[in-house]
Formats: sequence, structure tokens, C-alpha cells
Amino acid sequence: MRRTLPWLLAAIALLGLGLWLQRPGGDAGSEPAARAPARSDAAPRESLPGFLPPEAAPVLARIVAGGPHPYRQDGSVFQNRERRLPPRPRGWYREYTVPTPGERDRGARRIVAGGDPPSEFWYTADHYRSFRRFDFHAAEAR
Repeated sequence: MRRTLPWLLAAIALLGLGLWLQRPGGDAGSEPAARAPARSDAAPRESLPGFLPPEAAPVLARIVAGGPHPYRQDGSVFQNRERRLPPRPRGWYREYTVPTPGERDRGARRIVAGGDPPSEFWYTADHYRSFRRFDFHAAEAR
């Protein structure tokens, strides 16, 4: 028993580490700050443009509600370095992660909201290479 105990403890530790690394946001750079709210907090899917994935609805509801957002980077200033959005003063644009099912990190999908409160919305599925503007009104999230 004494010889197998260290091996058993090592196996349990490795199993725990493997499970920890496989959880969503498993690396420190993308660790969620809070759990996503229940689906009942989501914007009605039928009021959103067809090009938005279903995962965008709860993101929009959280933007309107002011959070909480699941990733610590959500709500940070989007600097528009690529200059693909209309020029605005620094701090006008804020970015939010749209989760991609099966991705272990934040993925490439984002919503960029402009204004405070947000008055313009942009979606990128390819990490800022292209954007599509869409209309969204706070009343749609309620």
C-alpha cells in the first residue's frame, strides 16, 4: 500500500489538472470573471439580424444591463486600430466577447458597441478583419 499511495496521489493530481485545463476559459488570459446569466436574460432572438449567432443575444442583454460580463476583457476600450469602424474619440467603442461553442478561449467573435449608453453596434466574426453594423435598441433586451 505504501508503494502505491504516491502513485495514486500523483494520478489524482494529474487528473485534476487535466480537468482544470479543459474547463472553458482554462488559460489565465481568458478566465471568466462571472458566469453568464440564464437564457431568460437574453435579448429576443427574433429581433436580431440573421447574421448574428444565437450566442449574441445574451451578450447584448448584458451590454444593456451593464454586466456582469463573463470575460475580464469585456467592456474594455476597442481602439479601432484597424480603422474599419468610423472614427470616434478614444473610449467611444467597447468590445464584448461572443462565445464560440467548442472554443477553449475567447474565440474570434466580438460585438463592438459605440457610445454611452451604446447607440451603435457592430459584429465581427473574424477578429476585427470585417464588421457588420446592426440596429439594436435597449427595449429589445427586456
